[in-house]
Amino acid sequence: MSEEIYIVVLMGGISPEREISLQSGKAVANALSKDNNNNVIKIIVNDDMVNELDNYKIDVAFIALHGYFGEDGGIQGILESKGIPYTGSGVFASRLAMNKSESKNVFRRNNIPTPEYFNASMVQSMSVITDSVKKLKLPVITKPVSNGSSIGISIIKEYAGIKDAIKHTGSYSKEILVEECIEGRELAVSVLGDKALPVIEIKTATGVYDYDAKYKSDNTQYIILEPGDKTSECTLSHAIYDRVQDLAVRAHKHLGCRTFSRADMILDKNGNIYVLEVNTIPGFTERSLLPKAAAAANISFAELCNSIVNADCKYERSVQACIHDNNVVNAKI
Repeated sequence: MSEEIYIVVLMGGISPEREISLQSGKAVANALSKDNNNNVIKIIVNDDMVNELDNYKIDVAFIALHGYFGEDGGIQGILESKGIPYTGSGVFASRLAMNKSESKNVFRRNNIPTPEYFNASMVQSMSVITDSVKKLKLPVITKPVSNGSSIGISIIKEYAGIKDAIKHTGSYSKEILVEECIEGRELAVSVLGDKALPVIEIKTATGVYDYDAKYKSDNTQYIILEPGDKTSECTLSHAIYDRVQDLAVRAHKHLGCRTFSRADMILDKNGNIYVLEVNTIPGFTERSLLPKAAAAANISFAELCNSIVNADCKYERSVQACIHDNNVVNAKI
């Protein structure tokens, strides 16, 4: 008989992505509960949830929190301070990937193509920001530096729209990323372990994969792509397919991510690929891309969730073994 595992699923949180996190957490908890060896506890995270963790025996915490205090290393640091193993990337990698500006710096240093950009803020003068936009050329897109789910983004197509876009994005984040807006096919490549899952193309009714397109619209299409000799609506050339998968794995590794992630990319009309960002805790809802990619690889949602738990339990055991071995060596010295 397999050993029982006590799993706490953390969901909700204090970011604008709370509602999506609740959906993710409930789906994960339901999937994990199907295994009789799993003892699953759901905790809805608020400002005062920290001490609640002390009430349970916990083998591993499954983090289903999106946005800040979920993907930025905040909850990971608390769990480490309590000695609770958790799923996904560690504190440093979470913080690095969550910050779009810092992660793009990592991409640049490691020859991972990413759109040109600059950082802005509400305290800067519009003339300074406008001058910087002119260097990138329109259209550009504004994004909160440390938010997910496409919350707070704006596309600037005319210089007259800069002020409103900065004001809108600035209401979600003090730091604003202003990025070259590249037209092309929007691709998502999930990584599980150290391997890329099948590539997914996203098509929206408006051409923008924003919050509504992700979670509300019935017109958003998710196309599982395959490598093929001829590029079509459902294929990419073998070279480009391999390239986007390789870039996803490289971005995952260079950011220091663990177990799983999802890279968002743009493929332009000339065949150039640009990595936009890496999500260390992508969604686990029925519309989410990681579960769709896993399904395309014949991995069920329950298998996906359990494989993440098992991988991180195994990782934690290896870390503890290393600590034990080092302590033994130091004791002998």
